[in-house]
Amino acid sequence: MFFVAGAKNTAGSGGGSERRSIYQKFREVDLLDKKKTVTALKPGEDRAILLGLGMILSSVMLYFVLGITILRSYAESVWTEEGVCVVLNATVTADVNCSYGCGSDCWRVSKYPCLQVYVSLNNTGRVSRLSHNEETQDSSSECFYVPRCQKDSAAMHVVIMNISERLKVNTQVTCYYDPSEQQETVLLTRLYDHGVLFHSLLWPSCMLAGGALIIMMVKLTQYLSRLCEEINKIKR
Repeated sequence: MFFVAGAKNTAGSGGGSERRSIYQKFREVDLLDKKKTVTALKPGEDRAILLGLGMILSSVMLYFVLGITILRSYAESVWTEEGVCVVLNATVTADVNCSYGCGSDCWRVSKYPCLQVYVSLNNTGRVSRLSHNEETQDSSSECFYVPRCQKDSAAMHVVIMNISERLKVNTQVTCYYDPSEQQETVLLTRLYDHGVLFHSLLWPSCMLAGGALIIMMVKLTQYLSRLCEEINKIKR
């Protein structure tokens, strides 16, 4: 009888240890799968966060470059009000000298005709000189348009005469003027208007929002993963 009881205890302990070993194997496989998943997700999450940070830093650099170029020129421009100008006179006054590069430390002189255009602003009787844009106003205070200097002065003459003919045909044009009247000159176009400013800031803003969204999605994924692990621990 002792031997029978001993055999039964031995069989029972053997079955229990076998069940525990099977459970441990499943547990080890489960933990191994989780470790593999975490190991696979960890580099991907790191790369995603680095990508988001890179996009944010790139957008900040673009904002800085735009701030010292386009935004600065836009803010310093006094020609902010839009109006209607009627062309009164467009004549070529004289030839203006310009210099162009012909090689290393080599400069030569060419000429282009100076076109002067006078307009009446908003039918108020105020006569002002018309300039092409801010760059033309800075480079030449008398001429409407300053072409790129080149050796062929005849080509520049043709360009200026074409502009003169167009202004004589289209006598009513949209122009920009200084509302404080500190600048008597009016501009035909602005280098950086609202449309240029909007498109310049659109892409850095999209990049900044995209980088922040990537980081937020990664953090949300990590939070949900930890939450699932805690729920699984509670269930067990």
